[in-house]
Amino acid sequence: MQSFGRPRRTTNPYIVQLDQALASRPEIEHLRFSWRQALTTRIDVLHLHWPETLIEGSTWWKRLGKRMLLRTLLLKCRLTGTAIVRTAHNVEIPGDASRAEKGLMRRIEECADYRILLNPGTRLRWKSASTVIPHGHYADWFADLPRVDPEPDVLGFVGLVRHYKGVETLIDAFAQTAETAPKLRLRISGNPTGEALAAEISQRAAGDRRVELDLRYLPEADFATAIMRSAGVVLPYRFMHNSGSVLAVLSLNRPVLVPRNDVNEDLAREVGPGWIHMFDGELGPEDLLAFASAAAGVRGAPDLSRRGWERAGADHVAAYRAAVAEHRG
Repeated sequence: MQSFGRPRRTTNPYIVQLDQALASRPEIEHLRFSWRQALTTRIDVLHLHWPETLIEGSTWWKRLGKRMLLRTLLLKCRLTGTAIVRTAHNVEIPGDASRAEKGLMRRIEECADYRILLNPGTRLRWKSASTVIPHGHYADWFADLPRVDPEPDVLGFVGLVRHYKGVETLIDAFAQTAETAPKLRLRISGNPTGEALAAEISQRAAGDRRVELDLRYLPEADFATAIMRSAGVVLPYRFMHNSGSVLAVLSLNRPVLVPRNDVNEDLAREVGPGWIHMFDGELGPEDLLAFASAAAGVRGAPDLSRRGWERAGADHVAAYRAAVAEHRG
């Protein structure tokens, strides 16, 4: 059983594509999450993705009730021999969780029998048997959307705007390219997480006519179009580990500028030269100028052959079998 329910229009495309891949596997019974079925049905594997979503609620008593349900589910798994699988989408417990929520998240990590890592460089404080199943691409997901040619001399940032994603630093660094590259443009597309952040970004961008802001929730087609309109996409995250945004950009055949780390170094080798560009330390104007020049010459498509969803579905089935064997000793 997965920790997600029936996908909706706003569901993360990773989850939608995994749901489809698992539903197509005849050797398993693919169950989407419901509290009733989770607590009353005997299952072989409980697969948790972002377990914090199971305890979300609009009031404190709803959150309390869901925490109690989740603790009951963990106990039921232990008593009935259900293996618990965790996909390590994040390497740390969410920092904005309450003390009670963090305690429950730690308990989940301690109970996990098996982990699915999205890249070989993942290091976790909790130990268990594990396997690597790379994050799938979005090439099929975007296949039916009309293609849009890149606009020359346009760099973009696309996605949810959070403080850790470094958009403020991007605007400041871009401002320093005005004298050297007056025709270069920057387009920031995505929804800020709060009014204060939106105001700060607008204030920083106000003095540079070359910066265009589209600060709103982007429907899927608008998200993809914003990527395709860019000659290259800049993701100046202060911390980056498993980023679906990088794969979204690559799936639409656009190069991307990201912070240098082991994960991005590995991905650069995997997809081929010219697609992943990296900066060291804090993003600077020289990084943007070099990336803009390199992006103008990129043609073709990156190699995403290792990230097909049919393969991911088969690898998940193998992971579930391994988890059951690990749990039962």
